[in-house]
Amino acid sequence: MKHPTLHLVAYSDYLCPWCYNGTVRLRHIEKTFGADVEVIWRSFLLRPQPDPRRTLEKFREYTRSWLRPAAEPDSGTFRVWETNAGPPSHSIPPHLVAKAAAAVSAVAFHDMHERLMRAYFADNRDITDWATLREIWTEAGLPAAGFERSADPQLMRVVLAEHEEAIERGITGVPSVYMEGRDGFVMGAQPIELYERWIRKVQEELRT
Repeated sequence: MKHPTLHLVAYSDYLCPWCYNGTVRLRHIEKTFGADVEVIWRSFLLRPQPDPRRTLEKFREYTRSWLRPAAEPDSGTFRVWETNAGPPSHSIPPHLVAKAAAAVSAVAFHDMHERLMRAYFADNRDITDWATLREIWTEAGLPAAGFERSADPQLMRVVLAEHEEAIERGITGVPSVYMEGRDGFVMGAQPIELYERWIRKVQEELRT
């Protein structure tokens, strides 16, 4: 018997190390369940505005905290900040570029989503810098004209609306995932096994 597709809505921020782990694990879930599960990514802004008091030295020290998510099973690849890039300004620029990629295609979005995470946490590239974001766009092989869509005010409105939607749902931290048609949400980068149990439980309920 074929299961209906379950839609997992994941709120995430590109400057959040736990969201990188959440991305890795939810990608695994999509591969495991195939067409039975679709993950829909939405914006959450941990740093909605630039902080002029944040120095590169302070930021470098902060990135030592990435060693904790790096030590978990099924984690992304992390490297304590070694470059002179940054410090990152605020969360909005990478979200806008990801939305611009989504306007190209769903495949382009998923590729860009992972590239942004990897560029920041593994390669120590400042993904809030527009020149760096353009480089990542080019590396992804996306049409040059599509990058300009990042400046579209409509995309900014979408990003802000998704963030506000999360707040209205009671979400205060990311990653957070809810299942369409179901109450509540799962907060934090949970183990793959927890997501699997959750999905299989719902699938079983739908069979009865």
